[in-house]
Amino acid sequence: MEERTALITNDAAILGILMVMLAFIFATAHSNQRFWKKFYTYIPLVLMCYFLPSILNSLGIVDPDSSRLYFMASRYLLPASLILLTLGTDLKGIINLGPKAIIMFLAGTTGIVIGGPLAIFIVSFFAPEVVGGSGPDAIWRGLTTIAGSWIGGGANQAAMKEIFQASDDIFSAMITVDVIVANLWMAFLLVGAGRSERLDQVFKADSSAIDALKQKIEDYRASIAKIPDLTDTIVILGIAFGGTGFAHLIADAVGPWFQQRQSILDQYNLQSLASSFFWLIVVSTTVGVSLSLTPLKKLEGAGASRYGSLFIFVLVATIGLNMDVTAIFENPGLFLVGLIWMAFHVIVLLSVGKIIKAPFFFTAIGSQANVGGAASAPVVAAAFSPTLAPVGALLAVLGYALGTYGAILCGILMQAAAIP
Repeated sequence: MEERTALITNDAAILGILMVMLAFIFATAHSNQRFWKKFYTYIPLVLMCYFLPSILNSLGIVDPDSSRLYFMASRYLLPASLILLTLGTDLKGIINLGPKAIIMFLAGTTGIVIGGPLAIFIVSFFAPEVVGGSGPDAIWRGLTTIAGSWIGGGANQAAMKEIFQASDDIFSAMITVDVIVANLWMAFLLVGAGRSERLDQVFKADSSAIDALKQKIEDYRASIAKIPDLTDTIVILGIAFGGTGFAHLIADAVGPWFQQRQSILDQYNLQSLASSFFWLIVVSTTVGVSLSLTPLKKLEGAGASRYGSLFIFVLVATIGLNMDVTAIFENPGLFLVGLIWMAFHVIVLLSVGKIIKAPFFFTAIGSQANVGGAASAPVVAAAFSPTLAPVGALLAVLGYALGTYGAILCGILMQAAAIP
């Protein structure tokens, strides 16, 4: 394969370009000009934050594989943002949302578990070569890694590769399918976030508990609001990155401790516990929620969640940088499998949502807590309201816990569906 040479390889320059893109998007999104108002009526701001950076990749201007920006954002800014976004968490209010959030999350998991084997079964009727293969290159083995990613996250994805012995070549192809299909679905969710009231009317859903939680948090923020000075800013950033540093220390100790007991984890299908990133997310979320029970919660009045949102959008831009929209044309058959699979996930979600009359917010975060994990569930939740980001973060942690079990079950079913 010919080695790719990017036009820009300096991470400082790439970060500068990403920040200029974000500035352009936010400036135009809040512009009073008629064109931009109309434009952002149909194109969500968050979607643009993914799409514009992806152009840099698709045109070969940057090579994300040689960049460390996503690593920086996911390891430093993501945990910092989770701490700041959960600092103002109203735990009692979240509990009062009721069981529908959990039900929709489990519905999303179920849709992925059954969607994989059904997609293989359907495609095998008219294009059996697409879902064929043998040994480590068998397509079903590669698809198990997508199941791990869509239910749990990167740690679960890597675990599925080892459990089902997928080859490196098939694994690389599946990563592309994973990223493109998952982000296409997230684009629909972001569009839906701007039309959630209309969708709730269609589903006859009662979103009063969500509205009450948003109003309660907004009222609390208004009551403690202040013009932040330099001291407030430094304290907020000190908590964010101090907590991130603490989370890294714990993760770097706990992850290797579990790795030394890999045989036990394999026996009970708990491979995600050996991932330092898993513990990084769990500890940082726990730090934020714990601090929300202390007087530090009042730092929300100085804009703690605003800084958290900033970090999230930088992360979003680096995720977009890893998206190559032209990759869908390289192996359309695999993308067809992925799209059919995702369609079953959506069908199950919408069906259950209709039955229990769940607000679209629960549908969106129930899906992203599975498919997107900690990197995007808070983003989608924040698209409804920044005050709801902690709900997405907490559900994403649940996804990590269940990811390995659901992915293994899905892998076994896909293996059965792939047998002639």
